Amino acid sequence: MKILVVDDEKNILKLYQAELEDEGYTVFTANSGKEALEVFEKEKPDLITLDILMPDIDGIQVLRQIKEKNPQIPVIMLTAYDYRDDFSVWVSDGYVVKSSDLTNLKATIKQIIDKK
Repeated sequence: MKILVVDDEKNILKLYQAELEDEGYTVFTANSGKEALEVFEKEKPDLITLDILMPDIDGIQVLRQIKEKNPQIPVIMLTAYDYRDDFSVWVSDGYVVKSSDLTNLKATIKQIIDKK
């Protein structure tokens, strides 16, 4: 399974990439919304983890553009802030608060894979 990890913090990208590759996933990274859309088109990932707050194009706009092109692709929103109350209106497939402990993210990915 190919996963695209999108975050503007390079240390988060490195951590998530290493952890997810240890789980056996092929991981691509992007550190901006613009780069995420480019990697999405080129690599055709099976799942995306997407930071909400980014400097160029925010994660919500990236999510909309990705879902317009491929409504079936699972997208997990990542953020350092708890937006759970606002989350119900978004069309993503999951929501995870960022942490150096990726247990919750890995469990969410597994749940999405198991649903397929």
